[in-house]
Amino acid sequence: MTDQEPAFWTDSHCHLAMEEFDADRGAVLERAEESRVRRMLAVGTTPEDWPGCAALADGKRLWATAGLHPHEASRWSPAVAKALGEALNGRWVVAVGEIGLDYHYDFSPRAVQRAAFEAQVAQAVQRSLPVVVHSREAFEDTVAVLRGAGAALAGVIHCFTYGPREAEILLGLGLHLSFSGIATFPSAPEIRKAAALTPSDRMLVETDAPYLAPVPHRGKRCEPAHVADVGRHLAAHLGVDASELARLTSDNAARLFGWGPLDGER
Repeated sequence: MTDQEPAFWTDSHCHLAMEEFDADRGAVLERAEESRVRRMLAVGTTPEDWPGCAALADGKRLWATAGLHPHEASRWSPAVAKALGEALNGRWVVAVGEIGLDYHYDFSPRAVQRAAFEAQVAQAVQRSLPVVVHSREAFEDTVAVLRGAGAALAGVIHCFTYGPREAEILLGLGLHLSFSGIATFPSAPEIRKAAALTPSDRMLVETDAPYLAPVPHRGKRCEPAHVADVGRHLAAHLGVDASELARLTSDNAARLFGWGPLDGER
């Protein structure tokens, strides 16, 4: 990146409403600003944290999502569906997520996960909102649900952990792919190969904070400032200027989630 650091980064997926940030959330946001991370998406995973995400959102620097994580899918009910619909009415709530399938932990039965995922995807299509999708060891079923929603569905596979073949299929559905700190791990060459074939207008970067701190922060709590490390690592791997990757991924997030350019940055 150039000495002037002319571009800014966007953390397209972080969990700022979690209790891990309760003691120093203000300082976390200050460190993000110091690292030129100017925009963040506070992602909701349960009915309990949807209000917290919405309260953080200001439509300038922070936006929010609401969705029922696959770990929580057993809680899906008409009442939760109604509550989600109400949460999605929030002024700065811009996506349905984090939703999807997780067959690694199976904290909820797989059939229940699929039903909750399908129902939430339907809400997203009905509201013309993008989806933020969690998919772990559940590729085929994830594709089946997303393909079933049709061409009207937009969204992102967050924290992409598959390989090039899976990336091509998901990109073929018109989805974005978001790369987290895992892309900096020495053990993740397939993820970096997937990043290399992702079109520049379909790539996002994220932290998934407080999880998955990138190199060189392994073993520490992850926070939005670290998305700059994720981006710089990817830029070096891709052979592009980090400032250009910051601009591209920030523009992609703005387009996908419907917010405009940052004042003074264009």
